[in-house]
Amino acid sequence: MNRQHEFTVTSPGERLDKYIAEQCRISRSYAQKLIEEGQVKVNSHPAKASHKLNTGDKVIASIPPPTSISLAPEAIPLKVLYEDKDVIVIDKPAGLLVHPAAGQKSGTLVNAILARCPDLGEIKGSIRPGIVHRLDKDTSGLMMVAKNDAAHASLSRQIKQRSIKKGYIALVLGQLAPECGAIEAPIGRHPKDRKRMAVVSGGREAKTEYRVIKYLDDCTLLEVMPETGRTHQIRVHLSAIGHPVFGDHIYGKRSPILERQFLHAHKLGFRLPSTGEFVEFTSELPPELQEVLKHNL
Repeated sequence: MNRQHEFTVTSPGERLDKYIAEQCRISRSYAQKLIEEGQVKVNSHPAKASHKLNTGDKVIASIPPPTSISLAPEAIPLKVLYEDKDVIVIDKPAGLLVHPAAGQKSGTLVNAILARCPDLGEIKGSIRPGIVHRLDKDTSGLMMVAKNDAAHASLSRQIKQRSIKKGYIALVLGQLAPECGAIEAPIGRHPKDRKRMAVVSGGREAKTEYRVIKYLDDCTLLEVMPETGRTHQIRVHLSAIGHPVFGDHIYGKRSPILERQFLHAHKLGFRLPSTGEFVEFTSELPPELQEVLKHNL
């Protein structure tokens, strides 16, 4: 059963997400998640995370009980491109969930990393030890994982400062024009389907740059460079402009020749936590995506 927390605001001007984080002693990102899911009400009405509170406002937050998930090392094969005492870079296959969730408590990237790096379990982060960014389950490609708290802080800081270099290869439906551009549109929870994201007024700032690599018969092959890292950002933005990712059954339509979305994290660059040296890695398209391109040539 959810725990109900009720508060009366005593000083005006504070953002709702910051207020909830402080009053409930939770992270601000978790507070924002609760607000997006409609678990927080101001004067009996849902409100945005950016809502400015007034003296006397009645705030009610409904917080779900913590999910108890035991992390166990699992001998799942990983393609490791780089590893040192601070960080490990892996090439994640499609179909591998990054960390345990309500519907899947094992067989994830975290379980595999724990088998390779037993000390990872000592990192703060509950069911996501070492995870500083994620890829969707059916998106393949490059990910970095921190191996200690100092490295986690360094990589998280680089992400916040938007100094991480990320590049994705995406195949989208239709002929996208112009050949280079940027999509800037706020992203938040879909108002009718809480499991999906959408471009919504009052959502979190999101920007995605792209360039056309090649025009195919009825599709466009792109390199996509997300400047921000919102959930499902690339897929939501491309769908919003009428060019959903090929095979994306959530934001576009299913494909008879591909069981996943055509989205691959092919480039990742960052500064090593210990030395500050900038390193960059690349990953080739996996075979199933190369096969799709043969059909569209």
